[in-house]
Amino acid sequence: MGSNSSRISDLPKNEYLKKLSGTESVSENDPFWNQLLSFSFPAPTSSTELKLLEEATISVCKSLVENNPRTGNLAALIKVFLSRTKELKLSAECQNHLFIWQTHNALFIICCLLKIFICEMSEEELQLHFTYEEKSPGSYSSDSEDLLEELLCCLMQLITDIPLLDITYEISVEAISTMVVFLSCQLFHKEVLRQSISHKYLMRGPCLPYTSKLVKTLLYNFIRQEKPPPPGSHVFPQQSDGGGLLYGLASGVATGLWTVFTLGGVGSKAAASTELPSPLANQSLLLLLVLANLTDAPDTPNPYRQAIMSFKNTQDSSSFPSSIPHAFQINFNSLYTALCEQQTSDQATLLLYTLLHQNSNVRTYMLARTDMENLVLPILEILYHVEERNSHHVYMALIILLILTEDDGFNRSIHEVILKNITWYSERVLTEISLGSLLILVVIRTIQYNMTRTRDKYLHTNCLAALANMSAQFRSLHQYAAQRIISLFSLLSKKHNKVLEQATQSLRGSLSSDDVPLPDYAQDLNVIEEVIRMMLEIINSCLTNSLHHNPNLVYALLYKRDLFEQFRTHPSFEDIMQNIDLVITFFSSRLLQAGAELSVERVLEIIKQGIVALPKDRLKKFPELKFKYVEEEQPEEFFIPYVWSLVYNSAVGLYWNPQDIQLFTMDSN
Repeated sequence: MGSNSSRISDLPKNEYLKKLSGTESVSENDPFWNQLLSFSFPAPTSSTELKLLEEATISVCKSLVENNPRTGNLAALIKVFLSRTKELKLSAECQNHLFIWQTHNALFIICCLLKIFICEMSEEELQLHFTYEEKSPGSYSSDSEDLLEELLCCLMQLITDIPLLDITYEISVEAISTMVVFLSCQLFHKEVLRQSISHKYLMRGPCLPYTSKLVKTLLYNFIRQEKPPPPGSHVFPQQSDGGGLLYGLASGVATGLWTVFTLGGVGSKAAASTELPSPLANQSLLLLLVLANLTDAPDTPNPYRQAIMSFKNTQDSSSFPSSIPHAFQINFNSLYTALCEQQTSDQATLLLYTLLHQNSNVRTYMLARTDMENLVLPILEILYHVEERNSHHVYMALIILLILTEDDGFNRSIHEVILKNITWYSERVLTEISLGSLLILVVIRTIQYNMTRTRDKYLHTNCLAALANMSAQFRSLHQYAAQRIISLFSLLSKKHNKVLEQATQSLRGSLSSDDVPLPDYAQDLNVIEEVIRMMLEIINSCLTNSLHHNPNLVYALLYKRDLFEQFRTHPSFEDIMQNIDLVITFFSSRLLQAGAELSVERVLEIIKQGIVALPKDRLKKFPELKFKYVEEEQPEEFFIPYVWSLVYNSAVGLYWNPQDIQLFTMDSN
């Protein structure tokens, strides 16, 4: 690779890279590898830096693609790496910086090459490059080792077994990134891959025993959020005279790919500003999501999903059933804390959804927490800032709320948690409000945003389902929350009248013209009436089950009583309107008896007295409103593109040319 390759433009002419990619075979025992692997430079992180690096080395990589079937140099490089990893744990314990540094560099080169190979060729062609043994030109040994599988197992072992120290941090990140690259063939297919060579390796054979250990390690990496070591603590520090340990140890040896080569300059502030607090946690979470969303093999369920579905709390002393494979235990308190703190990212929200939906142990634990506000508030903030979030993130946050509201204990407890000064809620100053009332406000705001912007029926349905699940447990609703419930109904009522008027005018127009196609107002009317009925059911559920706890809702009903008049005799609503009409009539009568010019306080006092006086048997009982989240058929068609879009946008140190991506379009992220 040559000494002093300080410019990107020098890389295609670098003698060591040219030898690696050339027509001459290099033995795995050749001193060349020590020379190749003795480079030091700040690892590129931003997409701009990585794009420059890829463009500069593409000619070298293409030469290797062409020549490797004859030279086997890629296999030799991998064998050098594999032999080094056998001593990596001991090297970490002995603080052997040089050995770990060179092993990291070998893996970095392998990862860069692997990414281009996967982009350029099919998995079958890729496998041939990895199974090559040095024979006569163009021949392949039938009993040759499968280096692809061996490398994958080695990476899993490295991730799970090497202790995390300052000197091993970067190689741990690189190992995880290389596993992500291994699975990245999905990016270059429009359809979801249901059978692939990389899937086969991960789901059976020597990789399978690492399943639970790998999932556990990746989860703990996410939990711990370990920051990278300070500069100079893991790479050889430079002395003030420009020499340093690197040159002392490797004097006379070309120091590799980029001796003084940097991307954006040493200590580039632009690069530093985009750094994640914990690249290791970020990469670990992305790999975990990729593994969890691999499709099942025809005869084998995804073992990584099985591990995620079944792990238990370290405090749980019960034994695992023999029918549950890949089981392990993890500290649920630490996991809960990390999930609460990290909800600003899509991937952390997707992990929370995955655990709540698929792992009953996690769901039971979370619902039993007495500090649920720490989890719910970040989710509400995602929904509140809906304009700034992508649609998938909003959707995941909403489904999390729907899953939580399936539990009656949750629906009761959120009204007992009193919050002070919610600074991010800007429509109104909320000096004191229950978590339940805040949840109602945010969900209603999401519905109203959806009505005016995205108009996604599925989003509407899930918002209303969450409110419906909570409605029987509404307690001491904040006056503003009660007002917003009725305001939403008012908005729906106006929309209903507008669509009804348009339908009537359209019908009149159709009588005079047979040629003009008419909008389908009947369908629009049907949708809006479904939503109106659900809102009436939510109000009715609250009045029937918890009237005595909600004087503010009765007040809001009475204040806007005229809104409900048109729906009393409507065939779609007259049954559900009975209780609402009874409550309005009963309390209106009591207010009329109390006289005119009543203050707000006096009205509320009369309402509270009336609640006690109203016979409960006069309110007709309806079936309890309960909606359960059910994942759609073939959920992988949604989740796999979503996960890979997160990898594409969020992975540290990985770059793919957007023109090569087939799985999703750039504007869908």
